[in-house]
Amino acid sequence: MRGPHNIIRLIRTGATLERTGAMNVVLDAFEAPRSLRFVAHALGKPFQWLGYKGDLAMPPATRALTALGPAYIKFGQVLSTRPDVVGNELAEQLRVLQDKLPPFSKAEAMAEVEKELGQPVAEIFSEFSEPIAAASIAQVHKAKLVSTREDVAVKVLRPGIERAFRKDVDAFYFAARIVQLFAPSARRLRPMEVIEHFDGVVRGELDLRLESSAASEYAANTKNDSGFWLPPVVWSLSARRVMTLSWADGVPLGENDALDAAGHNRNDLAERVLRLFLLHALRDGFFHADMHQGNLKVAANGDIIAYDYGIMGHIDEYTRRVYAEILFGFIRRDYKRVAEVHFEAGYVPANQDVDEFARALRAVGEPIFGMDATHISMGRLLSYLFEVTERFGMETRTELILLQRTMVVVEGVARSLDPHMNIWEVARPVVEDYIKQSIGPRAALRDLGKTAMVLARFGPRLPALVESALIAQTQKDEPQNSRLRSKILPAILGAVTGAAVVLVILALG
Repeated sequence: MRGPHNIIRLIRTGATLERTGAMNVVLDAFEAPRSLRFVAHALGKPFQWLGYKGDLAMPPATRALTALGPAYIKFGQVLSTRPDVVGNELAEQLRVLQDKLPPFSKAEAMAEVEKELGQPVAEIFSEFSEPIAAASIAQVHKAKLVSTREDVAVKVLRPGIERAFRKDVDAFYFAARIVQLFAPSARRLRPMEVIEHFDGVVRGELDLRLESSAASEYAANTKNDSGFWLPPVVWSLSARRVMTLSWADGVPLGENDALDAAGHNRNDLAERVLRLFLLHALRDGFFHADMHQGNLKVAANGDIIAYDYGIMGHIDEYTRRVYAEILFGFIRRDYKRVAEVHFEAGYVPANQDVDEFARALRAVGEPIFGMDATHISMGRLLSYLFEVTERFGMETRTELILLQRTMVVVEGVARSLDPHMNIWEVARPVVEDYIKQSIGPRAALRDLGKTAMVLARFGPRLPALVESALIAQTQKDEPQNSRLRSKILPAILGAVTGAAVVLVILALG
């Protein structure tokens, strides 16, 4: 029955897009070719009466997705992190998509908690509130522990949400295959990649153990960060469909009047939220990728509190170094070095001209540096940078796109607190400190130390590995044996000698 369901769901989706006026907005954003536009309108226009009306106060795209339900709302949120796919204009609309739905009942939530935790709610919580926040996948209740009288936040997945999402994701895959059939050469659509990315994000959010794990790792990374706090996970009361955190009281970061009334310094908060984001991205390679005002509070002592860890960003150490060098090069206006970094990292094909690329980067950087401090934007810089690198053959890097999108959101939060903040001056010390720590003689020695430790673990097996390689090659091609020895043995000896020297230096240090 999956095929008929997908067709019916697709027709209703098209009908809703047509009825709300979102069809052309979406097709334009994806730069859909004429053949795909014909199919889309053919599926939508004759059946407009089947489409949902939606909230007339919303823009067309958000109105349609909200009307279609939880999976579509989440899809819109995920697409807002991919301006490389949907374009900046639609991504901006989707970024403000209200992830709010009517809550399910307190009784249903309590039943889910009892089922997951294996105990009656009354034995765990002395109080369990009505829903205080309801989103597309889960909702949150405030509760009080029987054992310690501590206030906690209990996040509960919607009943049946996994099955509902699975059905809609199947329909999304079906639609992606239709797109590929009718528009195989569409440059920016990449439909299967988009749906696979969405499927991966949703699978993670539908298992609250993974979000609990992300929260725990994030807290461990940031435990010594001054002015920043994360509510700890109560692991004994968390499971696949339930997540329990310590309760976090504070003023929402978007309520400036309340922040002023509480005596908080908004200029300091603006600088801190930006520096913390950069610090987590560069130092840890693990950052909160949904840092809008709704997920941030300010505690009475001035600490910034972050919560909702469903979307986290990951950047490997090498990419962090490349990203830092690019930012540092722009801060110093050293466009030649920024160009060289792109070539060294393999982001731009070697057949391109490095000097021409540097001139294109200057055209990106100089207008931004010529702006007033209130208009300088690192997010805008990265957006322009991706446009230029695409022209020079750079492939899309999803992790950097997510970083750029989050940078835009964090900048927006900071600007709302202090419209006159100079983004570059705030970012400079974080980037410079990371450069000092990760690039240079000390960093090289540290990298060699890591290499030495790996070689040390394999040390007892190196002779056997070398012998096996030589025997295999001898059996395959005896005449090449001497050449192989002349290449492999010096390399092995050099690596072992280098490792030994590094270990001695580290031991003496």
